[in-house]
Amino acid sequence: MTDHPPATPLGLGSASRSSLTPDLDFDACYRAAAGRDPRWDGRVFLGVTSTGIYCRPSCPARKPLPENCRFFPSAAACVAAGFRACKRCRPDAVPGTRDWDARGDLVARAVRRIRDGAIDAVGVTGLAAELAVSERHLRRLMIEEIGASPLQLARTRRAHAARALIEQTDLPLADIAFAAGFGSVRQFGDTMREEFGVAPSRLSRGRGAGSRAPAAAGTAGTGSDPAGPVSDAPPRIAIRLRTRAPFDAAAIRANLIAHAIPGRDRVEADGGTVHALDLPGGTGAARIDWSELPASAAEPAAPGGHIGVPVVLTLPRLADAMPAIQIVRRLLDLDADPAQLAAAFAPDPLLAPLVARRPGLRLPAAREPREFALGTVLGQQISLAAARTVQGRLAAAFARPGAPGPEGLVAAPDPARIAECSAEELRERLGLMRARAETLRTLAGALAGGLELGPGADRERARAELTAIRGIGPWTVELVALRALADPDAFPAGDLILRRTLGTRADRETERLAAGWRPFRGYAAQHLWTDFLTATADAVASQPASPRKDPA
Repeated sequence: MTDHPPATPLGLGSASRSSLTPDLDFDACYRAAAGRDPRWDGRVFLGVTSTGIYCRPSCPARKPLPENCRFFPSAAACVAAGFRACKRCRPDAVPGTRDWDARGDLVARAVRRIRDGAIDAVGVTGLAAELAVSERHLRRLMIEEIGASPLQLARTRRAHAARALIEQTDLPLADIAFAAGFGSVRQFGDTMREEFGVAPSRLSRGRGAGSRAPAAAGTAGTGSDPAGPVSDAPPRIAIRLRTRAPFDAAAIRANLIAHAIPGRDRVEADGGTVHALDLPGGTGAARIDWSELPASAAEPAAPGGHIGVPVVLTLPRLADAMPAIQIVRRLLDLDADPAQLAAAFAPDPLLAPLVARRPGLRLPAAREPREFALGTVLGQQISLAAARTVQGRLAAAFARPGAPGPEGLVAAPDPARIAECSAEELRERLGLMRARAETLRTLAGALAGGLELGPGADRERARAELTAIRGIGPWTVELVALRALADPDAFPAGDLILRRTLGTRADRETERLAAGWRPFRGYAAQHLWTDFLTATADAVASQPASPRKDPA
């Protein structure tokens, strides 16, 4: 047993010496805490029985005796056991982890759905129904593996989001309560005291460094109305979303621009990018100010090894803040752990140097899974520029009904509206070949009929249902799994760039070479794609210009 963070999810139950899993025992946890190892932050939480607080393993405070330590796999488990967050190391401010994305079992699916706000949207009853289990069974499994119930996980998620809003915005506390998903101000106060040991009013207030937008335009009078502001002006929230350093901002910005859909995305004159967000209350937008981020992933990170990504959210209502934040985190892959990925790929002679050159490369996910699946079908066997054009036509023609979003951005395409059209109509309106129009219509019908492609979906079932659609092959299925299902191990073995880079001719051979990269084959693919495209661009740039011929 080493003191390195595991490459797979923890799966801890309680934190006693006898009940820890073989992959992560008490002694390893204690050595990590004693050494203040930041690589364990976000994966293990230290509860100190003598003080009643819980910390990150990297907390600078003097480490307690082993007999006073308990280790938990989540902050929610610490709170459920009666511990409060440490005021010094702020374990509530640690970025999330993608460990649960590497698993496809029921508990992992539940964690992903809770992270995306399922408890706020449908409650524990609705979540259990989605997962086809009883509430009792779901609660038992969650407590066994995570140490907290679904409701406790949701409460902790809300509390951590609320504290970030308290510290980074000027919103009134009542508005923050509803923005973070609490049903009432009283529930907000009780939960914050349980999580942090103090009332919300006693937490430090102040705007986040670098915030430029009004904290919440038009939010006066919203404290008693969870539906949002009384005025017609949409609420705006400027916040910094934390991620582990390094963060290759240039690479992910280039990726977003390359895949920007007209009407859904926009590049600003100052280099910032704006992206439409599909939220419960309507269409919102996220503006990312890339100029405030390090130009190079190699530049020093902020204290604590974290970087704050400046985002301004324009929302239909304050209650949409939490869903909007989660969409942006997924879009930018802010829960990735570069150190974990570097350790996983270090033994590989091909990937190790690629990761060393781009240690902060991320794997951006789809902001709207169904839109991405439809767009992937449209983009088959055509250039990226042509694909963007057709996807823009799709969004303009079939946007979900409702008022336009901020600055004219449109909602994602409505699969039901697409499915109602004939293949011939789709061919004419979008400029498609008939076979592709048929595939698009069939996929839209499946999505309208309940095919689930979000991060909480049953991945194997989704893959099987996609494969059954004529015109959708393995490459499309794996790309949808990678971006829409957020499966970090998805791997489109038939991709021409991957096969050319690896020097393989058959999918089976490509899969064999990639077997050692599990459970992060998706990140491996992202590094290989980026390296190939960069090398190609450099080769083109180094070629001498062709001599110009004067007109006759």
